[in-house]
Amino acid sequence: NPNPNPNPKALPLKPLHLHPLKSSIPPLLPIIASTTSPPTPAQTRVDILSESLPFIQRFRGKTIVVKYGGAALQCNVLSDLVLFSCVALRHVLVHGSGPEINAWLLRTGHESKFHNGLRVTDAHTMEVVELVLDGKINKSLVDEINILGGTSVGLCGKDARLLTARPSSESAVLGFVGEVARVDPSVLHSILADGHIPVIASVAADEAAQGYNVNTDITAWKLAAAVGAEKLILLKDVAGILEDRNDPRSLVKEIDIARIRRMMEEGKVAGGMIPKVS
Repeated sequence: NPNPNPNPKALPLKPLHLHPLKSSIPPLLPIIASTTSPPTPAQTRVDILSESLPFIQRFRGKTIVVKYGGAALQCNVLSDLVLFSCVALRHVLVHGSGPEINAWLLRTGHESKFHNGLRVTDAHTMEVVELVLDGKINKSLVDEINILGGTSVGLCGKDARLLTARPSSESAVLGFVGEVARVDPSVLHSILADGHIPVIASVAADEAAQGYNVNTDITAWKLAAAVGAEKLILLKDVAGILEDRNDPRSLVKEIDIARIRRMMEEGKVAGGMIPKVS
């Protein structure tokens, strides 16, 4: 074989073995440039409204009664009511405020007492209930709705004979706790027709103008029936009716009257939930 080396005096050629280069510099990672930025608050609102459009069309011109009170007063739902009132949904807001009444009673040296989920109301308690609900809370809600861009009218059951009360069947125990005997929604029709949100405190009076503390949930139900509401929404600081009161995961999402009665008999529905399911 001929010598592959053309220069015999040179060192013999050796095969060249190539090895991958080693470096302390890590390989470059692919650069991923996002072409979309996080949605702005304005875009988020647009997306929500787009998803809401079928429901807005479905409920346009309909009346929805919302019961709003207790711990739920801490939730920012008034802006939602103002928004939907702008797209021709009509709302009636009914409110109480048990925690606020409790606090004011304590300030005056009185403790709150309850019987079957209803507040025991003597003359002093009735005075505090009326001052807190019709005076303080009602006007605060009206102010907040107006600040948010809506227009609202504050009322209690006494105004325009909206609610006429009668003594509770357990008045011997409950005192000035009333039942809603009659509803005259005439004043609400004109307020709603003008695009305002009526804000109603759950205080009523009988034919002799005696004031009564009426349960907010039952008041909302009676008003919803009287105005022909499409929906009644009760806002509360618990998930809803629970199969096991100690387990918030046991939410009952759908129920009929027969099962409600069984749960009440079994004691699964108690306290403030009793007037709600009633």
